[in-house]
Amino acid sequence: MGEAKPDSAVVRDALGVGVAVGLSGFAFGVTSAGSGLTLLQTCALSLLVFTGASQFALVGALAAGGNPFTAAAGAFFLGVRNAFYGLRLSQLLALPRAVRPFAAQWVIDETTAVTLAQPTRRAARIGFTVTGLTLYVLWNLTTLAGAVGAEAIGDTDAWGLDAASPAVFLALLAPMLTTATERITAGLAVLLALGFLPVLPAGAPVLTAALAAPVVLFLKGRKDAAKGRENTRKSRAKSVSADGNSGKGAGR
Repeated sequence: MGEAKPDSAVVRDALGVGVAVGLSGFAFGVTSAGSGLTLLQTCALSLLVFTGASQFALVGALAAGGNPFTAAAGAFFLGVRNAFYGLRLSQLLALPRAVRPFAAQWVIDETTAVTLAQPTRRAARIGFTVTGLTLYVLWNLTTLAGAVGAEAIGDTDAWGLDAASPAVFLALLAPMLTTATERITAGLAVLLALGFLPVLPAGAPVLTAALAAPVVLFLKGRKDAAKGRENTRKSRAKSVSADGNSGKGAGR
């Protein structure tokens, strides 16, 4: 925790993220309706699931003719990241137990990014609440508007609206990749997903992208272990050399 930040500045930043991302719910509504989901199904996804990348992954896989179970599995594993966000935010926000089940619905990429950027617990709580509320309301309203207006828009592929949420997600993620390990993991995940895209059924390639993390961590662990052994060897060699020189000095 650092120096206090004016509440107005936290609210301004939170509203900026909430409004910018919330408007992309329109793209989801259009894409979902275009993939064959009903208005009720589309709105239920935004109300109950409320995690943009997973929602787009689900309807995208269904639109491509993927198996519903495979599509749901891909969406589920994308959503698992929110559980890890929750572990960090639960410590940072320290909300009352009665509030936590409701706050959990708002644990997503955007609220996590805004919350972690705050210097104090008070600012973190304000950022989380304003971002979550703004985004939840706008996302659901624009989802409804997009689903209703899908027929007037026509071919959603021609508009490229299905790429709106992934683009927003990447814009939020990119600045967080601060180390070489994180960048390599992200790059390998992209390569795995694209590489398996032509050979696996719709919804499955995103699951293979998750293999990037254990692969990179395994290789990094081996590299660190080898480096540790090399440092130990050098340290022992210096110790032996020092003992030898000490012995020679004593002999004189």
